[in-house]
Amino acid sequence: MPARSRQEERSQHTRQRLMAATIECLVELGWSGTTTTVVAERAGVSRGAQLHHYRTRAELVLAAVAHLAEERREEVRREVAALPRGENHTAAVLDMLARLYTGPLFQAALELWVAARTDPELRAAVVPLEAKVGRESHRLTVELLGVDEGRPGVREAVQATLDLMRGLGLANTLTDDSARRNRLLREWARTLDRTLRETR
Repeated sequence: MPARSRQEERSQHTRQRLMAATIECLVELGWSGTTTTVVAERAGVSRGAQLHHYRTRAELVLAAVAHLAEERREEVRREVAALPRGENHTAAVLDMLARLYTGPLFQAALELWVAARTDPELRAAVVPLEAKVGRESHRLTVELLGVDEGRPGVREAVQATLDLMRGLGLANTLTDDSARRNRLLREWARTLDRTLRETR
């Protein structure tokens, strides 16, 4: 393997370790505890290596959240083939989305949102990232449900679904809200099926 390729491979490995450590820190320690020093230590890389790839904490955290969002979307797409067809399809899609919004990606993003509320520089970077993730989540949900967004009411139903998921993810941050969440998801699946049938 050429020396340049080996160096690129090492750099990629270092970035992946840094991003994984960043998400772990955000989930466990919050924004205030996720310093570049702590992340570098957890990733097992030198401060110099960390600074070479990501000059600031904000740059590192934003890269980590964007990377994890892409990984989670690809993971969901791989699971699509296993989803049941027919009457249980919508409920299965909602369960899959709920796992996204109660997992580490949502927890890490939530830490960013809270910090960005009072940090103008961070906010300027977070808002476009959140808009991009929101658009991609919307497209993914349309794809998973197999609906035509051009039909009246479909876009609003999909957006209401994603808003519900965010709310359920938020409710799960302090206590295990799974029992209530499962009841709400079953009811929303029935409501969504009725709504989508009416738009077909």
